Amino acid sequence: MREKNRRTALRGEGRALLLALCACLLFAASPRARQQRPADTGKPARDSYRIDLRLNFDERSYAGTERVRWTNRDTRPASALYFHLYPNLRAEPRPPQTETTDDELYADEPRLDVTRAVLSGTDQPLALSYEDGGATMRVQLREPVASGASVEVELSFRGSFPEIDADETSLPAHLVQQVGAAMRDTRDLRRARDTNFSSRGVMLLASPHPLLAAREGGDWRRGVEPSVADTVFADAADYEVRVSAPRDVAVFSSAESVGGAAVPTGDAAPSTSTGDAAASTSTGGAAGGGTADGARLFRGESLRSFALVAGRALRSEEREAAPGLRVRTVYRAEHESTGRRVLSVAAEAARAYAARFGPLPFGTVTVAEAPLVAGLGSADFAGLAVIASAFYVDFDSPSLRGLPEIVREHRASVEDSLEFAAAEGVAAQWWGAAVGGDPARAPVSTEALSQWSALLYVQDVHGAERARLVEEDQLRGVYQVYRTFGGEDLPADRPAREYRNSFQYAAVVAGKGALMLVALRQLLGEQKFFKALRAYYEAHRLGAPGLEDLRAAFIAEADVQQRRLVARTFTRWLSERRGDEDIAPPNPELTAAVGLTPGVSQKQPQPPRDRNALSRLGRFFWRQMTRIR
Repeated sequence: MREKNRRTALRGEGRALLLALCACLLFAASPRARQQRPADTGKPARDSYRIDLRLNFDERSYAGTERVRWTNRDTRPASALYFHLYPNLRAEPRPPQTETTDDELYADEPRLDVTRAVLSGTDQPLALSYEDGGATMRVQLREPVASGASVEVELSFRGSFPEIDADETSLPAHLVQQVGAAMRDTRDLRRARDTNFSSRGVMLLASPHPLLAAREGGDWRRGVEPSVADTVFADAADYEVRVSAPRDVAVFSSAESVGGAAVPTGDAAPSTSTGDAAASTSTGGAAGGGTADGARLFRGESLRSFALVAGRALRSEEREAAPGLRVRTVYRAEHESTGRRVLSVAAEAARAYAARFGPLPFGTVTVAEAPLVAGLGSADFAGLAVIASAFYVDFDSPSLRGLPEIVREHRASVEDSLEFAAAEGVAAQWWGAAVGGDPARAPVSTEALSQWSALLYVQDVHGAERARLVEEDQLRGVYQVYRTFGGEDLPADRPAREYRNSFQYAAVVAGKGALMLVALRQLLGEQKFFKALRAYYEAHRLGAPGLEDLRAAFIAEADVQQRRLVARTFTRWLSERRGDEDIAPPNPELTAAVGLTPGVSQKQPQPPRDRNALSRLGRFFWRQMTRIR
């Protein structure tokens, strides 16, 4: 009897255990159970994107789905996710009470729409709401995400991008715009079309998918607004992206290609040896066997965004720059000579930065040309630096014999500017992609470090005297021309929205910031200065430090007598108006050449005193005007 009761009890316990197991399985299938705690793998729990993007290259549109996994690293639960839809950012708000539709009003702007949002594994829709004119999207979750837990949502989206007139991207257009920015105090804001477009057979998509907003102190960085600086800002995440595109379109991205359709060519270009590094040539954006739909697969870790460059006439070459780091150049077929020169610069720069600062958290850096609009000479994204095609000038090409004489006279200036821009674009991978500064609130730290690092590349590769000349041309000269034309000396540590145009931004933010680092290097000496930079990089890699963190890194390496001087150097260069004393005052010869009266605003410059004044003007500050911004 006792044994029978025991067997009955065991059967009862078995049924209870089975019921409990079923309940657990049912709970695991519920939305609440989607909040999983990440396994302890020894790696930080980064957010992740799995994206399927279908690109209609000729119709300038795309559609896609993405599965986003987000981990709540705050101590409080979160009930909503915020995404930025950067193609929807508008430089000018919609006029009130206008009858014009958005499609008509913004016909020449890109567009990104989210058509569906669900919790992964369910068909239950999530509520969406929008801010910032559609540039910020709120996804309301059905259950709060506990601290340390993760949630995964699936979004379906579609987008479109405009065709940019080729005339807007030419070298004369860039030069005219820069001269105009120097002579007129006009407001100039980045537009979404500047980095989401197609032109001259090349497509650039800076952020073609919904991108999680960055987090700061447990809160979402919700607001986004146009300025003269970069707008894309996000926390580091892992990406796996499948891009379907016509098989004859080469596709390159922020992430590394791991397989898919190769672009068909005639004779495959062989691998060649260049110096001490192998350089391989290809025309496709992906390696591996082809597929029927022309899909390419890209993977990348620790990226802050995912950008694409594509085109039928694009070519690429790459080489190893440092252990675990490859550098790629992407160029149009007619720019092969210039593209290869950019590869050499990028590889040398990456080698120098890796040795000086430390390794990047990702394995490939791409420097690509694209027909950027006048006023935007370059644009930097995680793993991808883009330079305006207008500056890819091969002066030895027979097709360019018709260039204006003033351009041919200053060949060295154009080529030096391209070299500096390539080195700066690679530097931005250390100081914008790995160490992520906020481009809206405090752009000076990222700009200063990237510009100064390009100067460091010149010194390491070409010597101290060449670096001194480049410092005069690329940094001090820009500020002097800016002041000569009536530009106001301003503090360099302001938010990006407070600078009126790219010329003011380059002179004040980038110029003053980089020259402050020159002064700090002289103050601290080589050993302490580079020890501070390396410590700053190691401490804040994959983070988003502020200007105070950079200041603290240098103070930490300074001795007791130097600490006050370090703090004073930051204040003098970035917070005060000492540019005329520390850099250069307005140039009276240039003022006289163009008929400007000292003290008269650049808004209303006086007419030139003689018909040759503009010619003298061009020759006087050509080097500064051809600087790629």
